[in-house]
Amino acid sequence: MFIGIDLGTSALKLLLMDELGRIIKTVSCNLSLSYPQPGWSEQRPEDWLEATDRCMQDLLADQDPKAVKGISFGGQMHGLVILDDADNVIRPAILWNDGRTQAETDYLNTTIGTSLLVEETGNIAFAGFTAPKLLWLQKHEPESFAKISKIMLPKDYLTYNLTGVHATDLSDASGTLLFDVRNQCWSQKMIEICNIREDQLPHVYQGSDFVGTVLTTYARKWELKDSVKVMAGAGDNAAAAVGTGTVESGKGNISLGTSGTIFVATDAYLPLSNNSVHQFCHTDGSYHLMGCMLSAASCHSWWQQDILNRSADRVITVSSGPGADELYFLPYLMGERSPHNDERIRGAFIGLSVETSEADMSYAVLEGVSFGLRDSLEIIRDLGIHFDGMTVTGGGARSQVWKSILSNILGVNLHSILQEAGPAYGAAILAAVGCGVWSSVYEASTELAKLGDDTKPEPQLLSYYEKKYRRFTKLYPLLKQFYYD
Repeated sequence: MFIGIDLGTSALKLLLMDELGRIIKTVSCNLSLSYPQPGWSEQRPEDWLEATDRCMQDLLADQDPKAVKGISFGGQMHGLVILDDADNVIRPAILWNDGRTQAETDYLNTTIGTSLLVEETGNIAFAGFTAPKLLWLQKHEPESFAKISKIMLPKDYLTYNLTGVHATDLSDASGTLLFDVRNQCWSQKMIEICNIREDQLPHVYQGSDFVGTVLTTYARKWELKDSVKVMAGAGDNAAAAVGTGTVESGKGNISLGTSGTIFVATDAYLPLSNNSVHQFCHTDGSYHLMGCMLSAASCHSWWQQDILNRSADRVITVSSGPGADELYFLPYLMGERSPHNDERIRGAFIGLSVETSEADMSYAVLEGVSFGLRDSLEIIRDLGIHFDGMTVTGGGARSQVWKSILSNILGVNLHSILQEAGPAYGAAILAAVGCGVWSSVYEASTELAKLGDDTKPEPQLLSYYEKKYRRFTKLYPLLKQFYYD
């Protein structure tokens, strides 16, 4: 059996999978976040270890621990974990959704310049990335910065504690803005810009590469064999892509989770004219493009739970026809990453009238997130990549109404996944590949990702949504002017 560990933002999830790819059991533990100042987001790495221990004992309680052959990881990206020369955590991790680094991001994009950033890393700077966090730390907490011996990403801190090895994988390294994505190595120029040393960074592996065996302390505690292998794993989106079959060039997956992503696998590194989407390494050494919205299903949760005082899990029951013609929702509740790269922008309803109903507003929320995802898809289409269909995953994918809206707005068939369990499943697959059950990530992923029901665009709604989307694209520039004046 094989274990996938998904270190999310709000919860840690463990999944047990057999050699046929069947999910045997899943468990999860909630994680707490701290917000020391408005817009900041932190977690204690020590809490991740405690949650891993609790979940592992729960996962294996009614199983045979000696049957476990391999472990791997998926995890939240971009977070900054820093260790001193005794490998002790120096300060709480600064997370992917932390917005404190706008000044550092602006410095990188303007003073250093986007041309140099793209040449060195394949990407422009976004506030959530790791490099701006290092610049912020150097300026605001120089004592902590001076103590740094190792710079790590969240999932890789778990890898280190299980194996004693400082390691990361290609996909997670790509999200640091310290990594040369095209040449798949750390960028010496970015290391210089951020005033760090290469020996402070972990060794980079492919996701299914063997990193080390589980340390005796944990093997005995969890009653595992001493020979259990640990593989490098992947950033959460790349790990989830492995579990959905999104490893072949041109394949795409849409995730309607707390944040929203469009993930497209590519064989080669592509010259981008618009770097508002990310270009990262895939965990198997190929590449992928990704557009990331900061708020997707969280917009629905906010609307249902915080505004309407209903369960965030309430089934979406608005009509399946188009919403109010002139009503729009801009889904920028926490700012936006792709394609606007704007931490200041905030959400809005546009076009409210005395005739506007609750159902109209609920429908507009789903449309607004779908329009936001199309913004990123349009950039990818401009590269000549087109899709007959894409898989759709995440909590929002449980709503047939939302899938119908999304299919009509994007103009693509959407395929559900029969056995979809997020990054933890992809991590377990990487563990199995690393143990030789499959010869490659591609073979395992394409064999195990079974498609379910299709949601197809309705011809009579395509032109309606095309016109409405074009009007939607005019709203961000107008709203931005309000926040920047």
